[in-house]
Amino acid sequence: MKNKKIIILLLHLFISISVFAQNGKVLFVMSEADTLLLKQGKKKRQTGVFLNEYYQAYKALTAKGYVIDFATPTGKKATIDQESLDDDYWKETPELKQEAIDFCSQNSSFSNPIILEKAIQQKEEYIGLVIPGGQGLMVDLIYNKNIPLLLKSFALDKKAIGLICHAPGLITTIPKEENPFVGYKVNSVTPFEEFYIERFIMKGKPQNRKIAKQLKELGIKYEKGGPGKSFAIRDRNLVSSQNPYSGNEFNKLFLEVLEEMK
Repeated sequence: MKNKKIIILLLHLFISISVFAQNGKVLFVMSEADTLLLKQGKKKRQTGVFLNEYYQAYKALTAKGYVIDFATPTGKKATIDQESLDDDYWKETPELKQEAIDFCSQNSSFSNPIILEKAIQQKEEYIGLVIPGGQGLMVDLIYNKNIPLLLKSFALDKKAIGLICHAPGLITTIPKEENPFVGYKVNSVTPFEEFYIERFIMKGKPQNRKIAKQLKELGIKYEKGGPGKSFAIRDRNLVSSQNPYSGNEFNKLFLEVLEEMK
């Protein structure tokens, strides 16, 4: 009888692992930049990935059984933007803030990301790509040669792509004549939100800004919600969202794309 119970438990464990594995792997590409230059390089500000923009997505996907790989340009651990620790960004999920902070210091996968070159080499392993926001990506990812390669590859293979807040700006790394997102509906941080951040939070303008304008000039159908409000949109296999308050809407839409791919 005891052996029979053990066999049943092992069988249930095997089934659980199998179901977990069947959901597939999703690649999270993270900025590793920690400094943003403002006022034409005259002022430095701490920057990085926005904590809740990546962790809420990570939490939602792993809860559904998806496996996450983290990647950064050189394999350096992603820096968290200290602004994203403000309680204002955690009003809907205050219980997750400390959990997210602990995750960043304790999780081995997050602390030891793969390099982008390796992510490209093994891109066939992934069914989805998520790039969280934060000003950091406008420092390193926007200039990284691997970003347009990844975006084009996932788009042409019709895999799920999720771009959060500033991350839709990475679409502009692909020339218009070869850009698979031309004609797509895309959302990102809005012009007013950029103005507010620059004027009242950072107190200075970064070199790379006006994301919405750049997207429109590329032939993207830019759409937006109210400033500081939850807003995300889906067009085909692409989900894009507006700000740190849009996590629930982004997760819902992105999970829909992943489920349709099974």
